[in-house]
Amino acid sequence: MYNFFIKQNAVINNGYQISGNDYNHIKNVLRMKIGDTLLVSIDGKSHLCQIKEFTEQTVVLSTVQENYLDTSLPIDICLLQGLPKSDKLELIIQKTVELGVSKIIPVETARSIVKIDIKKARAKTERYNAIAESAAKQSKRTLIPTVQEPITFKKMLESVDNFDLLIVPFESKNGMEDTKNTLNKIKKGMKIGVLIGAEGGFEQSEIDALISKGANVISLGKRILRTETAAILSVGMLMLHAENYLSD
Repeated sequence: MYNFFIKQNAVINNGYQISGNDYNHIKNVLRMKIGDTLLVSIDGKSHLCQIKEFTEQTVVLSTVQENYLDTSLPIDICLLQGLPKSDKLELIIQKTVELGVSKIIPVETARSIVKIDIKKARAKTERYNAIAESAAKQSKRTLIPTVQEPITFKKMLESVDNFDLLIVPFESKNGMEDTKNTLNKIKKGMKIGVLIGAEGGFEQSEIDALISKGANVISLGKRILRTETAAILSVGMLMLHAENYLSD
């Protein structure tokens, strides 16, 4: 079933209306008809609706069932992603949004080959947010995660107090005991930050600075992982833990 995000001003009577690009997609690409059902997500809630009418510029929907689907996690996951090369960040955004992140912040670390380009950052961020929206629709999220413009490691370090728990996978960390202990610290409603290094991982000085701020340094196993693999695995691990141990 297709899922579309709408704003509060799209509410009409006992239903909703969809316009713009989504209108064109529903009518001319998907070729949906009157009577077909779809999901609309608004203010973090998902509703089952039926197509009632097509006007020249809008699809008019009637509500079949409110609060039809809840795909939210019982924790808030923010991915702090070391700036990777080429188009790896696009893959990371797509897959981690599907897995449940609420926010993605690219971070320039010491070993980031890609550096922050202020002139290009805004245009790239717009594209990244479009990818996030597409992934949110596909995975039937009730909210669209945001992708922020990249920040420096120093700036990121200044904001780690905003998290209840900061998790940092590090290839030099041996054994899984700390990983298990860190997962056991997670409680329902927590805001979790997970920081992934770019190609080449982290400098030891960065790890030391993170530990001094209370970060939990963990292992993802004995193998050296690509940055995109580490990001997807870390978020997936948190998703599974949250859904298996924290959900009602």
